[in-house]
Amino acid sequence: MPNARPACLRYSVLALAVVLAAGLPQDADAAKKKKKAQPTVTACTDFYTFTNKDWLAANVIVEGTGSVSVLGQLRDLAQQQQRDLLDSAMQAPQNHVQKLLGDFWASGLDVAAVEADGAQPIAPLLSRIDGIRRDKDIPPAIAALHQVGIPVLFQFTPDVDLANLDRHIGYFTQGGLGLTDPTYYTRADPDTQALLGRYKDYVEKILVLTGTPVDKAAAQAQQVIDIETRIANASRPLSLMRDPRNNYALVETATLGKSYRHLQLDDFLAAQAVKDDVVSLANPALFTELDAMVDKIKPDQWKAYLRFHVGNAMAPYLSKSFRDADFEFRGRVLRGETVQPPRDQLVLDAINLAAGPMLAREYVSRYLPATTVSRAESIAGEVRDALSAAVDRSTWMSEPAKAEARAKLGKLKIEVGRPKRDLDYSVQPMGRGSFGGNMLIASTWRHREEMKRIGNANASRRWDVLAQQPALAYDMAHNRLIVSAAVLQPPVLDMTKNAASHYGSFGALVGHELGRSVDAKGKYIDAAGELKTWWTPADDTAWSLRIAPLVAQYSAYPFPGLREVKVNGNQTQEENAADLAGVELAWDALVASQPELPEESKQAFFDGWARLWPQQMTEEEATRRAAVAVHAPGQWRANGPLVNLPAFGEAYGCKAGTAMQAKPGQQVGIWR
Repeated sequence: MPNARPACLRYSVLALAVVLAAGLPQDADAAKKKKKAQPTVTACTDFYTFTNKDWLAANVIVEGTGSVSVLGQLRDLAQQQQRDLLDSAMQAPQNHVQKLLGDFWASGLDVAAVEADGAQPIAPLLSRIDGIRRDKDIPPAIAALHQVGIPVLFQFTPDVDLANLDRHIGYFTQGGLGLTDPTYYTRADPDTQALLGRYKDYVEKILVLTGTPVDKAAAQAQQVIDIETRIANASRPLSLMRDPRNNYALVETATLGKSYRHLQLDDFLAAQAVKDDVVSLANPALFTELDAMVDKIKPDQWKAYLRFHVGNAMAPYLSKSFRDADFEFRGRVLRGETVQPPRDQLVLDAINLAAGPMLAREYVSRYLPATTVSRAESIAGEVRDALSAAVDRSTWMSEPAKAEARAKLGKLKIEVGRPKRDLDYSVQPMGRGSFGGNMLIASTWRHREEMKRIGNANASRRWDVLAQQPALAYDMAHNRLIVSAAVLQPPVLDMTKNAASHYGSFGALVGHELGRSVDAKGKYIDAAGELKTWWTPADDTAWSLRIAPLVAQYSAYPFPGLREVKVNGNQTQEENAADLAGVELAWDALVASQPELPEESKQAFFDGWARLWPQQMTEEEATRRAAVAVHAPGQWRANGPLVNLPAFGEAYGCKAGTAMQAKPGQQVGIWR
């Protein structure tokens, strides 16, 4: 939906209009008086604004967007780097993977070729569906669609085995719906019913585009929705699905053929080249219902369902009639968008979805120097050591918990750039004539490589993010820090700046994440990688008491851009604590590496931290975030931790009791 113009911009425009209407310049003396009346922002009154004043003045919100931020600009930079890489691969590929990527990119940018291609890319899939005659033909068709990356009826994906976190198993879980929430099919309120009506119109359009006669489209659309409603009724609420334990129940694969005879799940696994002895199937009632549906629902109704889901999955990558239908429902109705994304953005998103690991390999090679990797690994290792030292001297952590924390930190791994994972890049040649065809080729390749993970003790060789996406995260299941190639750029790691600033920016973010390994989140997985709570009740109590004052601190901060709205200190408490811990640990790491820090380096550290967080938001976006965001606004992510650090007050000469330096008895500490 359209975003409101920022309040500051509206006021500026109004002031300018008044001056122009008067036809006279502003009175110079009055302007001077007004300027004198405004308090001067200093490091000790508002470090965020003091540090970022130039950025805040230069960056305004573009109409149609809700916010702009430094980290958002980093994401935009990474995407532009990907475009530049793909342009080079299109014009002069240097290897086999670049040839694939270059052809994929070129085929997507050639709009005329996409229009001429029409629905041809999905014609073989539709022909396969049209060949269904009996109920026993349905499961092979379902398996074939999963193979090309179009999961119908249910989801089947690899994920870690909760009983052995280094191993991947296959998970049979709910899916097969065109709407995102099963309750959309079952609620009777007017808004939901209206949405279901809009969805039915969309289903009709896609069916017509995939070959259904116009006079039969309405009836077939209802048949599709009837199947999806039965699936929805047997599905669990999304709230339950967020807990991995609710999705975990091991079943021997040898029993699947007998338990779900009509679904032919044993043959399904064979089609995906999965040979493991067990899978997870945590909702047997759903799969019993699906099995009965295959037996009882007539093949023609299944054909309508499968045809729609092929068209629905591929609509963004086909001709304009498909794209327009997809955008009118999924873009406007479901996501609230007002304009379709630029062509190059749509193509880039498609490549990341279907061939993301290919692009990751080339991105790292092009944009991540070895010197940057070495610097990142060094700082991350020092922050880990600082956390280990902090655990040793902790006054709130029990001795048993300290012992487990030391063991866990001793095993913690740091992975920078991209995952250490071998992939088979042999793929059917793409060519430049069919973007939709290339999408299916790439999706088939990625599905094949994903299925290879099942049954192998190689979970630690996979990341849940792509190297070309800015990301820095602690992977709790495998006790490792993941640092993507794309995040190792300004403002997170600016190799041209004072070395101390690297600790304040990159190092503090590392500390934010590594603290998770031994805090109230990390307590659920022990050093052996087992799901086991290793904190004592006394540790839980001590932690809660330690971070409780942050609620009051942040709740006193006004939410930027909103009147009479404060930050929700309870809602943001966990992340506020992690920010404070991160800055504490990064400072300790810096001091350990440079015991005789010059004043400019001390200030460079805090400057590096504050420059991560500048942002501007519309009033509408600020209202939304105030209600749901678990992070404080950028101003308080920058200032909030520093208020509690004596080292900040010393670096800038801020007296205790001022806005940027709490009195010693009021300062909150996690690891100091």
